[in-house]
Amino acid sequence: MKASRIAAVGAVAGTAVLVLSSPAFAHVTVQPEGEAAKGGYAVVDFKVPNERDNASTTKLEVTMDTDHPLASVMPQPVEGWDIKTTKSKLDEPVESHGEKLTEAVTKVTWTATGDGIEPGYFQKFPVSIGALPEDSDELVFKAIQTYSNKEVVRWIEVQQEGQEEPDTPAPVLELTAAEDGSADAHGSSADAHGSSAAAADDTEAAAETTEAASDDSAGSTDTTARVLGVVGIVVGAAGVAYGVLAGRRRSTTA
Repeated sequence: MKASRIAAVGAVAGTAVLVLSSPAFAHVTVQPEGEAAKGGYAVVDFKVPNERDNASTTKLEVTMDTDHPLASVMPQPVEGWDIKTTKSKLDEPVESHGEKLTEAVTKVTWTATGDGIEPGYFQKFPVSIGALPEDSDELVFKAIQTYSNKEVVRWIEVQQEGQEEPDTPAPVLELTAAEDGSADAHGSSADAHGSSAAAADDTEAAAETTEAASDDSAGSTDTTARVLGVVGIVVGAAGVAYGVLAGRRRSTTA
């Protein structure tokens, strides 16, 4: 009796350990390559893990945030996948580069041409998007993942503030503060240009000083050489004169 109770308690404890130690199921997520600043453009990666042991992911559909239409949506080619973009009429026109757009890409679909994402693997699907909204802190993308066994998982639940994370949450892209330092950037650029010009002037002045010093040094050396040359001539002439006089004295004595 005691042994059976111990076995039962051990089984329950083991199950609890497995539940607590097992990682949470991976979700379809979206992350920027770098930053996703409000009002700017960004390349984002939709990361899709395969959560099944007996099937591959063969299709991914991502719907753009309809509350914040994007004027530009350009997926990057992914080997082994066909890509299709779907455009739809917008409820309100979107202004982009001075032009008003009445339609935009509202969905991107990737379909595997081979085995897709096999068990134990994940795949990234990069997309260039913009301009990002300036009146929101995030973009919500709803994704639908289809497996080779026809199973469909809808990652479309929106996280509600103060509540637990839903079982199939939609991918959410967090937006950072707008890069509003345009004037400062120009100012910094101008300061940098001024500093570079000043440095160039200092370098030029230093070069002129060095050249002048070199000229002075060359002139001084040239003068010294001339003086030594004259002294040498004088000494040589004196030596010749001394030799002539000495010869004459010897001849007179003889």
